[in-house]
Amino acid sequence: MTAIDVLALRDAFEQQRILMCFNGPFSASLIEEIGLALRKHLEGVAASPSSVLDVFSVYIELTQNIRHYMRTHDMPDELTRATVVISHRADGRYLVSAGNLVRAVDGEALLARVHELAAMDKAMLKAAFKEQMRQPRDPDASTGAGLGLIDMARRASEPLAARLQPLDGQTAFFSLEVVI
Repeated sequence: MTAIDVLALRDAFEQQRILMCFNGPFSASLIEEIGLALRKHLEGVAASPSSVLDVFSVYIELTQNIRHYMRTHDMPDELTRATVVISHRADGRYLVSAGNLVRAVDGEALLARVHELAAMDKAMLKAAFKEQMRQPRDPDASTGAGLGLIDMARRASEPLAARLQPLDGQTAFFSLEVVI
């Protein structure tokens, strides 16, 4: 095995203004611990209270969605890794990015939904949120109410951005970026 060049990795993180990065399998306790560390770091650098709340909320939503997807699709352990990156852009905004392996068909549907939300303005997102709240919730549904993605779009200062990178005929890597 080749030695990891930690200095080069550190320099790459510094160059891209990455505050925090995680790559590996998620557990509920790990999501919570990283979230607490993220919140404390943001508070320590005197980020505005609304930025702290928005970045933390988006981080939690993304990671819980990934964990829920992996659990409900009985993915083998080697496929349950995910990547989460939080960076602080030069313009002062925060970028929360996350990605994981998905079934290609699921990724295509999610990508379409993200593009739909990205085309909406704040008033349209608010209306979509209210409409989704009014929808009856099927207690046997395997997915959430769909509010999380709309809520992230509402918190974002720019339209959501997503990518779907095919890996083989069955799986793809889905990634989502939210600018706060």
